Amino acid sequence: MTTRITRQELAQRIAADIPEGAIVNLGIGAPTLVANYLPEDEEIILHTENGMLGMGGAPEAGLVDPDLINAGKQAVTARPGAAYFHHADSFGMMRGGHLDVCVLGAFQVSETGDLANWSTGAPGAIPAVGGAMDLAIGAKDVYVMTDLLTKQGESKLVEACTYPLTGVSCVSRVYTDHAIFDVTPDGFAVRELFGDTTIDALAQLTGLNLTDATDATGTTTETEA
Repeated sequence: MTTRITRQELAQRIAADIPEGAIVNLGIGAPTLVANYLPEDEEIILHTENGMLGMGGAPEAGLVDPDLINAGKQAVTARPGAAYFHHADSFGMMRGGHLDVCVLGAFQVSETGDLANWSTGAPGAIPAVGGAMDLAIGAKDVYVMTDLLTKQGESKLVEACTYPLTGVSCVSRVYTDHAIFDVTPDGFAVRELFGDTTIDALAQLTGLNLTDATDATGTTTETEA
């Protein structure tokens, strides 16, 4: 038994929570993995900010079309009925509230749902905001996909963000390698635990007061050791 799951397993878990009929944007980095686990028999329409609606998952080896890429410049596929459009039109969709879900990475998420994901503010850090600000405010639901802890062992879930903000009170749910958290008026509620992770262990790792909401959403998800 382990207390963590892999990024591929986490991407699969996120894909399971995206409702049929949703229009979804997947942020640069780990969130792009979600595209590979969306059910083929359901209509979930992927939007990419560089101008495509109806994006598919990664192509098989030898079948890469260099003209088909996502916002992170990764090769993707096009599903039947896919459409292409100007960059400005794509941002109009984002800012106009036409996206049901976006999945973004994060440096920090606060108890009130503030998101910091474009810069640590450190000297020499390269800012990389892209379309994250537009997505964070424009999407109906913002899911964050991230490791719970930094490489230095610090929690990415915090009482208040210390890094420059991407959006204020915009995050709905945080998917981490240890557990899934909902953002509520009372702070973070633990929706689902992975492996042998416990609420007490999460409270120690994050230094936060956490609400146990696992009884309402299902119990611990077991993972192989």
